[in-house]
Amino acid sequence: MRAIRPKLRSNPREHIVTIDNDSAPRIMWSGENLIMEDLPVGTRVIYPNRPMTPVANPEAAIRYALNHPEASDPLHAMLKPGMKVSIAVDDISMPLPIMRTPDVRQMVLEIVCEMLADHGVDDVHIIIALGLHRRMHDWEIKRMVGQKVWDEYWPDRLYNHDGCDPDGMVVLGHTPHKELVEMNRRVAESDLTIYVNLNFVPMNGGNKSMAVGLCGYESLKAHHHPKAIVESNSFMDPPKSYLSHSFKRQGDLVEKTLKVFHIETVLNNRCFDGPLSFLQKNEDDFTETDRLKYQGMKWALDRLPFAARREIFMRTPAAYEMIACYAGAVDPTHDRTIAKQNEQNVVPVEGAADILIMGIPYISPYNVNSKALNPLLVQVMALGYFYHMYKNNPILREGGVLILTHPVSDRFDPVHHPSYLEFFNRILTETTDSYTIETKYQDELAYNPSYVEMYRRGNAYHGAHPCFMWYWGQRGREKTSRVIVVGADNATVPAIMGWETAGSIAEAVAMARGTMGRSAQITMMHHPPYMICDVT
Repeated sequence: MRAIRPKLRSNPREHIVTIDNDSAPRIMWSGENLIMEDLPVGTRVIYPNRPMTPVANPEAAIRYALNHPEASDPLHAMLKPGMKVSIAVDDISMPLPIMRTPDVRQMVLEIVCEMLADHGVDDVHIIIALGLHRRMHDWEIKRMVGQKVWDEYWPDRLYNHDGCDPDGMVVLGHTPHKELVEMNRRVAESDLTIYVNLNFVPMNGGNKSMAVGLCGYESLKAHHHPKAIVESNSFMDPPKSYLSHSFKRQGDLVEKTLKVFHIETVLNNRCFDGPLSFLQKNEDDFTETDRLKYQGMKWALDRLPFAARREIFMRTPAAYEMIACYAGAVDPTHDRTIAKQNEQNVVPVEGAADILIMGIPYISPYNVNSKALNPLLVQVMALGYFYHMYKNNPILREGGVLILTHPVSDRFDPVHHPSYLEFFNRILTETTDSYTIETKYQDELAYNPSYVEMYRRGNAYHGAHPCFMWYWGQRGREKTSRVIVVGADNATVPAIMGWETAGSIAEAVAMARGTMGRSAQITMMHHPPYMICDVT
């Protein structure tokens, strides 16, 4: 079979598969494995942009941002001896995979803490802004913040946010839309809060940082509900996102009530480098060495037990580099962040797909260092995040068919995701209707004393978190006609979520064409690294 190089269209990141034997192979992720599958002639393959050049001196860029902020006094001018300062910092939900050390958050924290000490500010706490995510393990915090900050602040002045602490939370008020705004008490009582954000996708950072990262359950309910998800078109296009508008309303109240200085960093998309750098290439550009690397890696992975494969990927950090740092007032700072992030990640695309193919990797924001990507989180990646990786118009047209590759195994981490087990095995087997789940089951899980205790004292996601994860796919469920899984190791788990299964991409495409017709436009999103399709 002789491959013909695909034609380049006006967009250099968009390729059309052309081959003399009706197919051309492309690499796709399938959990902890890589697979090579043939795609039909005419399939459009969308590739991420190449990594942008990093800033030459990250520390200098951070210092410049602190001294030349957006619509704000420089940070040093806001500091006075004896004041009470809290530093809130994003957790390890991002970036994916974890980045090499030093983590960009470590670089920011070391500079900020040094500045605070130089200005006689001694009452300083560093709070991991978890929202209702799981508490980070001690070793995860140490790796993220670095040895210097760890030695100085852990454990009394460096700790996880606790959104269920009855004495540790306060109510700031309600928005004009009657959305409750709760806040970490230490932050609410501080003279200044400095928020350190690692911005990886457009839906994060900005007003979401304070409003979500430091809130409680009742505050999060204001926007983490099915209606908000369905009316968000898309998560990654803030002006069209119900979520972003709600974050903005809550954030406005926070900013009016508290004094906050925002620091946001932007990374490039150098997900792979060194021996794995070939994974960022178009397969048509593979050298013979690249093909041998792929074959050797696949041979080894196929023979390793699941736990070993997962450990290899979880312990292989990404080579992300900082391409920008901005600081100051929330909105102008975030506007610059989003503009830079879009410069790296947005890919222009003409027209929507009838059939969309995507490989689901082993990781999501909610299973970092967990034992598995459980089925509910596979659903989040497919119908939540990847479905929403677009601006302006959906990449998959309404009524289209989504094809994904993943084993969708019946695996859950009982330490990190205890309430997920109950949600998937009890609630989803009773109903898959998000609106029913919201009214009938959500509060039950949220206020279950066992789940509250595991969130507060252990390392478990909040009891209601699986409900939110199911809602996260609601727009995708309503807008797609079928979801077909290739490579599932069972049929029961996909069926619970309303999905079909196929043994190969060819079989899945044939099934999808039964719905969309033989002339259906097929698109594959070739990630990771992730991309955002600007669809015209």
